[in-house]
Amino acid sequence: MTGSIQGVSFYTLKGSDKVIMRTKGGATKKQIAHSPKFENTRKQNMEFGGCSKFGAKARKAFGGLHRLADYNILPVLNGIGKSLIKLDTVTEVGKRNLKLTENKEILEGFNFNRNYPFNTVVRISPQWVVKRDTLQATVTIPRINTDIDLLNIQKLPFFRLMIAIGTVSNLSYNETKSEYKPLVPDLHGASNTTTGEWHRTQSIVPEQILTVQQNEELVAELTDDVTVLLSMAIEFGNIGMTDEPVEVQYAGCGKVIAVK
Repeated sequence: MTGSIQGVSFYTLKGSDKVIMRTKGGATKKQIAHSPKFENTRKQNMEFGGCSKFGAKARKAFGGLHRLADYNILPVLNGIGKSLIKLDTVTEVGKRNLKLTENKEILEGFNFNRNYPFNTVVRISPQWVVKRDTLQATVTIPRINTDIDLLNIQKLPFFRLMIAIGTVSNLSYNETKSEYKPLVPDLHGASNTTTGEWHRTQSIVPEQILTVQQNEELVAELTDDVTVLLSMAIEFGNIGMTDEPVEVQYAGCGKVIAVK
């Protein structure tokens, strides 16, 4: 069941088959906003706002490939933001900076799936080149023998590969606005995606090369406060009403393959 009964809420979360129960109550909004007892809570809430902005835009930087995720990745990304903000040991709590550029490896290899991660489904070793200065990336995908190199869990007839390039800005506390702001707003959560052709899941697919380019007008705004992400995903499809391949929801997986 889901819903609310006498001060108790029942709800579910993506990626879990359990019903979560939570009691209502606690301090009022007015107390949290003004009481001296909740000064530390207000500082933590302010930083959590910055972590939430980081998480939402990092997910957007995946170029939509996160639609294949089999769990809710946003809380995980928010948690990564919290880990990053704690690394600022100089600034006072409540105003600490969130700098992904100083800890880029934290997102490298980030999987969108837990049940069947990307490397479990796609058993090849793609090679990639990321040109940070021009926000361009090229991925070379070696020959695929689908009988050996693909784990087609749902036994669907088609698959395709996709890559996305995205950018995430460092964030800092803005005294004037009393909130966290990205240092390079236009590149915070910007992305572009290249989608390969459909192939049959019972075939041998020759080597493929996919190239993705961020919008050229954004290249001029690139600074050292921006992190570049390259993501890759596989999506499986079925025959649609017009006899053309169409994607099947959640049939596939993806991950971040490079961070620059």
